This record gives sequence, C-alpha cells and structure tokens, in this order.
Amino acid sequence: MATAAQWIEGARPRTLPNAIAPVLAGTGAAASIDGFVWWKAVLCLLLSVALIIGVNYANDYSDGIRGTDDERVGPLRLVGSKLASPAAVRNAAIACLTVGAAVGLVLVFTTAWWLILVGAACLAGAWFYTGGRNPYGYSGFGEIAVFVFFGLVAVLGTEFVQAGRVDWAGLVCAVSVGAFSSAVLVTNNLRDIPTDTESGKLTLAVRLGDARTRTLHQVLILIPFLALALLAWRSPWTLAALVALPLAVKANEPVRTGKNGPGLIPALAGTGQAMLVWSIVVAAALAIG
Repeated sequence: MATAAQWIEGARPRTLPNAIAPVLAGTGAAASIDGFVWWKAVLCLLLSVALIIGVNYANDYSDGIRGTDDERVGPLRLVGSKLASPAAVRNAAIACLTVGAAVGLVLVFTTAWWLILVGAACLAGAWFYTGGRNPYGYSGFGEIAVFVFFGLVAVLGTEFVQAGRVDWAGLVCAVSVGAFSSAVLVTNNLRDIPTDTESGKLTLAVRLGDARTRTLHQVLILIPFLALALLAWRSPWTLAALVALPLAVKANEPVRTGKNGPGLIPALAGTGQAMLVWSIVVAAALAIG
C-alpha cells in the first residue's frame, strides 16, 4: 500500500507550476484592465491545481493498466510500481477532477453559462489524454493539448472570469505560458523516448526523434522571453521577467548537452521554475501597470 508521501509524489508536484503559472498570468492580465477579483482568482487556482493533479493520477492509472509504465527511468508511478491498485488511483483521479468540476460550476454560475462547455472540454481532455481506446497522448497531440488547456484556456479563462473580457496582453501571456507548459511535457517525453517507442506510445518526441525534440524545447522556452517585447507596451515593468532567463537556460542545459534518462529530470523542475518566476514577475508588472 502506498504511503502518503508516495501518493504526493504520484501526484507529480513538479508539474504544479503548470497549474499555478497560468492563473498568475491571467490574474495579472485581468488586473491590467481593472478587472481583478480576488476570490475568483483563488477559485481559478483551486480549479487549476485540482485538474492537474487529477490528470496526473488519470495518466498514472491509464498508463499503468496499459503497461506503459512497467519500465521507467523517471519519477514514481503508483500503478506501474504496484504501490497502489489501479482502482485506487482511478478513484483519486475522479475525486480530483470532481473537485475541479465543482469549483468550475461556481465560476460558471457567477460568470457565464457557456463556460460549462469549456469545463466539459477540459475534463474530457484530462481523461482522454492517456485514457480511453484511442488516447490522443499516444498519437503525438499531448503538447498541443497542454498548450491549449494550460496555456490558452487557463490564462484567458482566468482573465475572463475576473474582468469579463480578454485582451491582447492576456493572449500574449496565454501563448507564453502555453509554450512553457508544452516545454515541460517535451522534456518528459524526450526522456521517455526509448520506453515509449517500445510500448507503442507515439508521442510527439517519438515522432520527431531525439535531435528535433531537443530543438523544440529550446524554441518553446525562448518564446516567453521574446513575448516580453510585446508585453512591455502594456507595462515596461514586464521586462523584469528577464530575471527568469538564467533559470530557463539552466533548465535547457541537460536537453542542450544531450543528457538522457534520469539526466533529464532536472530539466523538468527547471523549466517549471522558470515558468513560475516568469509568471510571478509578469503578473506583478501588469498589476502595477
């Protein structure tokens, strides 16, 4: 039976920046157009965290029952390591996604009814990433989904529920955070190319191959820093987010220098840290104006 610490590790805490960063950026964008609503920002954060933990457990369950995680070089997987039963991990996923759905309904009822359609798409995207008969994560669409859900939807959704509208600065933030989030998954899938190839999981990294996947990571982590040139039109203080550039360079180092397997694990945490620092600084700058 898995311990509490193992359940926490199975929730993949290194991915939490993917949930926190878009809410920060979206809230900053909302504040820049005088739309900041603190309690809605808190609900957006709770929703985002619940969804990412839910999708992590759902992936653990689905990959585990398929045997994809039987041979791993990365962080702990509960089902693959047989520390928890598939049913227990599935139920944990459902519980987290249910919490996210409940919080989302509060935002729907206090903002706009059609957001329930967005929420339904998010829940479907979370489950069918590796679940169902034809999981899209096994066909190379994972990075696109992460860009959409933890970039465009999360940032613009956070801005919209607070300000009642979205604007160009929010869109630039959404693209930037989406690029960062996709870079995290690219790193993960780069590490798993050998085992994913063997198990028939055709991620984007498997399709692109090792060299082009490493180039993709470099491009993705560069995009948010190029985007600062645009955000500076809203607030020149956003240029202070260049403080995250050394973190991004450090995160890319294992990728750039050809590390494999466990050697790529620091790049996961590093990319998330760069994203979080970038988002904190940009959010504060946009709020200040």
